[in-house]
Amino acid sequence: MNITTLLFILLSVMAVGSAVMMITSKSPVHSVLWLIVVFFAISGHYILLNAQFLAIVNIIVYAGAIMVLFLFVVMLMNLNAETEPVKNYRLQLVGVLSGGALLLIIITALNKMDVEMPIELKTGDTGLIKVLGLNLFKNYVLPFEISSVLFLSAMIGAVVIGKKD
Repeated sequence: MNITTLLFILLSVMAVGSAVMMITSKSPVHSVLWLIVVFFAISGHYILLNAQFLAIVNIIVYAGAIMVLFLFVVMLMNLNAETEPVKNYRLQLVGVLSGGALLLIIITALNKMDVEMPIELKTGDTGLIKVLGLNLFKNYVLPFEISSVLFLSAMIGAVVIGKKD
């Protein structure tokens, strides 16, 4: 077993284990922290697929900015056990049945999968920053510039709205 396969197995176990801990955690703050661990494991998978740019963007944007925002929202909401709504057992039954159906579909798809074809990791240069930048500025320069003007107008609008009279 080579190091790439070992890293893939380790990152997959870490992602699935953290996702299970996120779902089963009683505290909303702990759930958000487990979700950050899931995002780091997914970034590790991106690195194994030779997509370093996606890995860094995933860490900066999702594990950094959005999870901090989630954490602040959860802390500001002050979710206590006393304010927790009454659990509807019919909804829980529907959730268990739909989760079981999804598990059955996944098992069926995995049984029909061709195992003989090996997966090659770190091959090609699709996820590299150089290739992404060349593709962005050669083929998609007009949509890129239009979105930058849109973001600029949104920032100016936010400043105007937030400005005091």
